[in-house]
Amino acid sequence: MNADTVTSPQHLIVVTGLPGAGKSTLAERFARATATPVFAADWLMGSLKPHGVLYDLDRTTYIELGNGLMETLIVRQLLMGQSAITDCLVDEPLLERWGALAAEHGADLRVIECVCSDTELHRSRIEGRSRGIPNWHEIDWDHVERMRAEFPPLNVDKLVVDAVDPIDANLTKVLAFTEARSTADRQ
Repeated sequence: MNADTVTSPQHLIVVTGLPGAGKSTLAERFARATATPVFAADWLMGSLKPHGVLYDLDRTTYIELGNGLMETLIVRQLLMGQSAITDCLVDEPLLERWGALAAEHGADLRVIECVCSDTELHRSRIEGRSRGIPNWHEIDWDHVERMRAEFPPLNVDKLVVDAVDPIDANLTKVLAFTEARSTADRQ
């Protein structure tokens, strides 16, 4: 077997959900457990802010810019024969586009949707956090409510994990979900 041979299936793992529902924490824990890079939309957009790229953009252009950055990183990973994890809010048209992109590169798409079924817990997670992303802003509960209206729950094949459950339990579910799918893919 030469160095260019891929011995395991490639995956595009999309970890999505409303702000404060645990997607970043879960994506980072999953990335460490699987030695897979994770690309976070907030970090990407924060890197652009000091350069004036984000000023005066309409909402549609802003979202497409973020999605385009993520897509470029995804393609690069898949071209190298490696999996990728994304940490961002997505809608079904974007998932359809990314699913086609993954298939084009011999990878499959896995979607993990993070929720928080306890509204008070969810709100306290937002109000009590400081993410420390350079050049990026903290958000409030009103922002979460706007995102809830803009990004309804996905009607796609997915694993749903709830932030009321311990992170280790959710990570175990995600690992089992991806391993079960990987095993089925190999058969």
